[in-house]
Amino acid sequence: MSVIDMKSNSLILALPKGRILKDCLPLLKAANIIPEDAFFDKNSRLLRFKTNDPKLDIIRVRSFDVATFVAFGTASLGVCGSDVLMEFDYSDIYAPLDLNIGRCRLSIAQLAGIKDKNLEDPARWSQIRIATKYPNVTQRYFASKGAQADIINLHGAMELAPVLKLSNLIVDLVDTGSTLRANGLQEVKTITQISSRLIINRTALKTQSACINRLIDRFRQLVASPNKESVS
Repeated sequence: MSVIDMKSNSLILALPKGRILKDCLPLLKAANIIPEDAFFDKNSRLLRFKTNDPKLDIIRVRSFDVATFVAFGTASLGVCGSDVLMEFDYSDIYAPLDLNIGRCRLSIAQLAGIKDKNLEDPARWSQIRIATKYPNVTQRYFASKGAQADIINLHGAMELAPVLKLSNLIVDLVDTGSTLRANGLQEVKTITQISSRLIINRTALKTQSACINRLIDRFRQLVASPNKESVS
């Protein structure tokens, strides 16, 4: 699958936009990876940025796309939620390190105040429609319970699906649960705990092992350090 340029000596680090990116910034700083000023400019339309290391660039992409860029070798490494790794299950990705950031959970939710007998009785789960942006994870989970659930693939406004009777349930990421409550939903079951991982393209690990292993070691030291002191 990998389309990595074997002749290139540069590395590209793929970072996700949004909440995880905010959590990444202290790690980058402590690892002495300093992006150019445009990276912090909210008005900049750039997606690729230089760093203080001439052999390391950063790209900023949608969280779901980080794994794809790394799997195909267009980025050598990245930071990606374990939810995305579970959904796509790319064989070309090696995930050596849990960065202990972006922690949340992948959960099942339904309308508040409704006791869904289908959810309590696995024998009736095949009658349930579920809205989610994780169709593969959701299908596998319900199949493991002996159910063939009807999956509706949505990419946003997930909480509206039960309210407007598009689905009985949703499967989505939950942090504090405030968005669920604000939209009249309740969390009923946690499928798995989620955190962000450092991921590596397997071909890049072979062809650029020295540089990549140094970065892995740098991040590993930071994750192990309670004070997150700078390392180089």
